[in-house]
Amino acid sequence: MNSLKASELNKYKTRLLEIRQELLKDAESSEEARKPVELDQTAVGRLSRMDALQVQAMALETERRRNIELKKIDSALKRIETGSYGYCGTCGEDIAPKRLENDPATPLCIDCASSP
Repeated sequence: MNSLKASELNKYKTRLLEIRQELLKDAESSEEARKPVELDQTAVGRLSRMDALQVQAMALETERRRNIELKKIDSALKRIETGSYGYCGTCGEDIAPKRLENDPATPLCIDCASSP
């Protein structure tokens, strides 16, 4: 059985909520970079437009990864509420505390995460 105490669960929950808030703040601040690039050559040159397209592509990929991380965090918060936080989603064993400290949203123990 998982030996996480209520104080430890609170610590992980607080950290998850802080990370979630940071991600949402980052998403808000990068909203402009994800907007469509204007193709008017009179406004910007060809190379500037290519740079803008590259910046937009990177911002969209960052947003995709941010959304994946937000889903992981939401899932971890749900596991805290249901009492299944700290258990591996595959084998059911405890997730090592050091692993949870490193990534409180992780759903797998190190053995299951390492196996193909």
